[in-house]
Amino acid sequence: MSTASRPRRIVVGITGATGAIYALRLLDRLRDTGHETHLVATPAGVLNVHHELGLDRQTLEARASFAYNPADIGATIASGSFAAEAMVVAPCSMKSLAAIAHGFSDNLLTRAADVTLKERRRLVLMVRETPFNLAHLRNMTAATEMGAIVFPPLPAFYHRPSTIDELVDDSVERVLALLGVEAAAPKSWQGL
Repeated sequence: MSTASRPRRIVVGITGATGAIYALRLLDRLRDTGHETHLVATPAGVLNVHHELGLDRQTLEARASFAYNPADIGATIASGSFAAEAMVVAPCSMKSLAAIAHGFSDNLLTRAADVTLKERRRLVLMVRETPFNLAHLRNMTAATEMGAIVFPPLPAFYHRPSTIDELVDDSVERVLALLGVEAAAPKSWQGL
């Protein structure tokens, strides 16, 4: 299959931070727009998916085109030769942020993020924690200096959302736009 007809590959990482719904919506939207998704969820990420959404690992992994064990450091997504377009970590815990910011590739998720950075591909980190301490801020700065995009899923209210789903969808659509997904539909400010 030529690269022109091959679906765009996006790596999606899930860590133990709150906000598992962002990952699920992202996986669904990427599938719906014809993208090939490569999922790696840490054990804490799976625990959080179960706690927040009531899903087990098998159900979660069924939402992706391909899924990997975070201990499988030899998986295809661990290599720069794997032609992924981008990676999103949704949600991104402060632990994973720190590992990414300091090149500590201790599992497949952080290795895939390191590969994304070294290959100068787009890496979006949907960091989840409040309030931020100085270590968090410094790690976000370091990741940004290396080329990552730090994207805390902060809600926008100018479009007057009435449900949590609308807030989640707006953040996911903004991430899709950052990835260059043509079908992305973030709500834009229309002025007063």
